[in-house]
Amino acid sequence: MDKGGPNTTTGRQAGDDPIRVMLVDDSAVVRGLITRMIEAETDIDVVASVGNGQLAVSGLARADADVVVLDIEMPVMDGLTALPKLLEIDPDVKVIMASTLTLRNAEVSIRALQAGAADYVPKPTATRDLSGGNDFRRELIEKIRSLGGARRKARAGRPSRRATPRTLLPKLPPKPIVLRAASTMSVDVLAIGSSTGGPQALLSLLRGIGPNLRVPTFITQHMPATFTAVLADHIARTTGLACAEAKDGEIAMAGRTYLAPGNFHMVIERKGVNVVVRLDSGPPENYCRPSVDPMLRSLARAYGGRVLTAILTGMGSDGLVGGRAVAAAGGTVIAQDEATSVVWGMPGAVATDGICSAVLPLSQIAPFVTKMIGRAR
Repeated sequence: MDKGGPNTTTGRQAGDDPIRVMLVDDSAVVRGLITRMIEAETDIDVVASVGNGQLAVSGLARADADVVVLDIEMPVMDGLTALPKLLEIDPDVKVIMASTLTLRNAEVSIRALQAGAADYVPKPTATRDLSGGNDFRRELIEKIRSLGGARRKARAGRPSRRATPRTLLPKLPPKPIVLRAASTMSVDVLAIGSSTGGPQALLSLLRGIGPNLRVPTFITQHMPATFTAVLADHIARTTGLACAEAKDGEIAMAGRTYLAPGNFHMVIERKGVNVVVRLDSGPPENYCRPSVDPMLRSLARAYGGRVLTAILTGMGSDGLVGGRAVAAAGGTVIAQDEATSVVWGMPGAVATDGICSAVLPLSQIAPFVTKMIGRAR
């Protein structure tokens, strides 16, 4: 199994301080394909390429990687075994689990996210799909950039094994957060949007709310189909909530939690006295299907100002357009704060747009939600 050294791709300047990536996969072919994808980007370097978890653990300190792309099924030491050892060596390193879309791998990936992995990326099942997979390439590069940036922020101010000119550049001042008043109307529905770091945050939030939630809850988490089924089962088992993947045409019921299934937008329609769930296979929004925005737009139409929306950790800005619709209808939008988010993309977008009524640490969101829902009931 090979181990690569520092990248020397031409066209990069010494002061650019690219994001440093370690690849861990038992297939040298897969590592080679991913390396070529990454080397096409001027701001990312592959600093190590190894064939099993044991080599990753022994090499992490030397590689000083920002992001580790970690396969699940490998000889000698698999990804789930290696994960806690990598985090013990460097608690700030961002680990992206890479797995094919099987039920077993989905279950293992959810366990890995609960154990501290930052995100996952589904690998195409065939090498030819991997080499020509523009969707896989885009998703992987986007997650490496986002998580690598988050890792740099986490290490800001701490002693580092390397110093580069980029660390000396002045930081732009953060955008100000201006809060709006929360709705005084009773809350009839809870909506949650999340992406990178979302499964961990969802489980924490829903455990804090508890099983006696008296309104329907709709969740859109960016995940493929096999993963959302496993996540819904984990939510039900660990929180006591009645949670399942949403089904097209079912009537929304108080106390039930509906998770958007992978590859479908979840939207809500009012039919007389009932609210009906619809699954939409229309074009992706924000490169995602399911996407948070269509869910929130439909909830604003169906419930008006009686919507409470929480935007949790995730990269990108999905939820911003839908959050604006909720706010315009008189509903309440809250966001997870930057300090407790794996990536402050989605919550940061709504927090700095002036539509939020609160920006809170993850541990404080459940009490806020419980108080809002119970206030007028």
